Amino acid sequence: VTECLRYLYLVSRHRDQLSGLFLPVEQDIDEIWHYLILQTREYRTLCEERLPGRFFIEHRSIAYESYQQAPGREQAMEEALRWIPLYCREFGPFDEGALPHWTIVRFLHQRMGMSLADIAALEPLAPA
Repeated sequence: VTECLRYLYLVSRHRDQLSGLFLPVEQDIDEIWHYLILQTREYRTLCEERLPGRFFIEHRSIAYESYQQAPGREQAMEEALRWIPLYCREFGPFDEGALPHWTIVRFLHQRMGMSLADIAALEPLAPA
């Protein structure tokens, strides 16, 4: 739940940088978001009154593999990496509790061998 709310916060707070981008989150975050959306009145209040951007955040489900084919792999990776510095600036570095919920962070940590400190030190990427 915490990571889902962090996701929504980031999209709301950094609308100019993140709105409309594909942010690869795990199924559990998506399922919590679906539940929130079903509580229509409460979700609208959350988006328009409680989150910093004060706009309704629309939901769109798409598998990462499908998304990679649309804009291309390089752009998909750039978009996936763009939000990591924003997350760390707002909430601090990723910890072991957050790791399972963020696809690209887990990939960087487990497959690429980056420490959580190295991931937190990533510089913001300029849009492609």
